[in-house]
Amino acid sequence: MKKLLLATAALALSAGMASAETIRLGTEGAYEPWNYINDKGEVDGFERELGDELCKRTELTCEWVTNEWDSIIPNLVSGNYDAIIAGMSITAERAEVIDFTTNYTPPDPSAYLAMTPDVDVESAVISAQTSTIQASFVAEHGWTLVEFATPEETIAAVRNGEADAVLADKSYLAPFAAEEDDLVLLEREEQIGGGVGMGFRKSDTELKAKFDAAIQSMKDDGTLNALIAKWEVASTF
Repeated sequence: MKKLLLATAALALSAGMASAETIRLGTEGAYEPWNYINDKGEVDGFERELGDELCKRTELTCEWVTNEWDSIIPNLVSGNYDAIIAGMSITAERAEVIDFTTNYTPPDPSAYLAMTPDVDVESAVISAQTSTIQASFVAEHGWTLVEFATPEETIAAVRNGEADAVLADKSYLAPFAAEEDDLVLLEREEQIGGGVGMGFRKSDTELKAKFDAAIQSMKDDGTLNALIAKWEVASTF
């Protein structure tokens, strides 16, 4: 799902593995159903449930931390938390700065949300969240791109006429099309990224290995596919 800011990478070697058994998990808290803040003010969603189960399987105590998307990788590298679990697509560019676990969802399509079904995306103005794989995709194709800090703002831009369509994960956009009469999904979809994984500092190889093993165990016993289907975030493995 998202691209990174290649800032503060030099701090990677100085940030060590989390102490003892308490691990801080960093997420955005603004990308339902992947991760969001519920009415109790708590992190909720697919990745909250997934992260809690992974922590049980690794026998680690986990605390949840929220961070704005555009600084989520730099703040991992600088030690503000110990792992990212935030709908982050695995890309080669990000892997230059952090290490990823095996993917916990397979690649899922990105979709376009617009107010009419006849938008020609190649000549239209497309909104996307800053530092995402969708923003990178639009820019690489030379189309007209407007970027916003939050996913909510990308949809607002379509409604107020700043953009003709928004490009984002289909699992995020589909509920808006289903629930709101003035918004529709376009037929065209894009396959971007290599699935979603957890991100770790390059120095935290032992910690990453523990979560790799836990993710694989959830794949092997079917619980991961059940969780994906429950939250409808992607196709199953």
